[in-house]
Amino acid sequence: MDSIDFRKDFPFFESSINKGLVYFDNAATSQRPSCVNRAVEDFNNFNNANPLRGLYDLSVRATDLYENARAKVAAFLNAPSDSHIIFTRNATESLNLVAYTYGMAFVEEGDEVVISAMEHHSNILPWQMVCSAKKARLVWLECDASGIIPASEWQTKITEKTKIVSVAHVSNVFGITNPVKEIASYAHKVGNCGKGAVMIVDGAQSVPHMKVDVQDIGADFLAFSGHKALGPMGIGALYAREKFLEQMPPFLRGGEMIEYVTRESATYAELPHKFEAGTVNAGGAVGLAAALDYIEKVGFDFIEKNDNALAAFIMNGMKTIPHVHVIGNDDPDRHCGIVTFTIDDVHPHDIASMLSSENVAIRAGHHCAQPLMQKLGVGSTARASVYFYNTQKEAEVFLEKLSGVRKWMGLS
Repeated sequence: MDSIDFRKDFPFFESSINKGLVYFDNAATSQRPSCVNRAVEDFNNFNNANPLRGLYDLSVRATDLYENARAKVAAFLNAPSDSHIIFTRNATESLNLVAYTYGMAFVEEGDEVVISAMEHHSNILPWQMVCSAKKARLVWLECDASGIIPASEWQTKITEKTKIVSVAHVSNVFGITNPVKEIASYAHKVGNCGKGAVMIVDGAQSVPHMKVDVQDIGADFLAFSGHKALGPMGIGALYAREKFLEQMPPFLRGGEMIEYVTRESATYAELPHKFEAGTVNAGGAVGLAAALDYIEKVGFDFIEKNDNALAAFIMNGMKTIPHVHVIGNDDPDRHCGIVTFTIDDVHPHDIASMLSSENVAIRAGHHCAQPLMQKLGVGSTARASVYFYNTQKEAEVFLEKLSGVRKWMGLS
């Protein structure tokens, strides 16, 4: 099949209001196929009840749909069992859950938490908080201008003092895939006085674009968001090894996450419900399951092939446009469909505004990665990010409009 064959499944592309729009902001949010919208609508219309709480048939049906969605996520990530999957709002909440529970409970004074220089703020701020509160040290793995973290970085900076390592699987700026399997193996061998550091993977940009096997890569925790993977907003998931979940205190306390409550104390529900307080986003979970089914229908072979082909086409096209500079690796196969760039003498916000006036949607700004922007010596950049439903024709339109940006700005 070709990318154009999938577009008919997406109301977004079929709508007259979006006619001709080139949507190249998929690293922020992907569009949704009709099957996802129908799954959410069917839940709301026909199966809407509070899961896990009622003994009547409707509530049991809602519970089954919710737990089937959990099983789908577990299978998609090759988790050992469904109980390893916690539903959250998004990757940000998942990473905060780990920081506030495992981090605050187990990081001690003098420990070190290792992250990379290319992390999203969602994987920086929680660890800054933990290190500040626990008098621990935050250690940074540096990357070169092409986005590569040399092996020497983790082999020297992950030490017996390292309690936690938390790294993005794919950078939302460079698009590069980090060697998380190798980093995890080293962290498990060397960290925490030889007992093994905990490996956390931010999978927000990887899970939608490549096959992620949490057991194979050695992740102790992995977070991702549904809205970047064809799913609804407001639903995400955290994979965690069971032994850590059993040790960790709850993130939120309230309804559904308890087994028994007295005036003095409480006992908590079994995993995974210990970490899912209150009424859950069951419709969102059902929609996420439908989204993952659709991704499997498309197939990661096709997704990666299309991502890489469009990245190559865009990068080669940019080489012919004066004053345009691609950020990151020269190899388009290492961009995961993300092409970040600058134009001489033109602010990235102006690039995005001009392209918007020409019906092209891209992202401009610091991409919630300001430490990386500071390292690169730029305040912000522009970013075009593609997915399997994007086409070469759209890339041609994007490049044509991009070539006129400086003229639009009154520059030669």
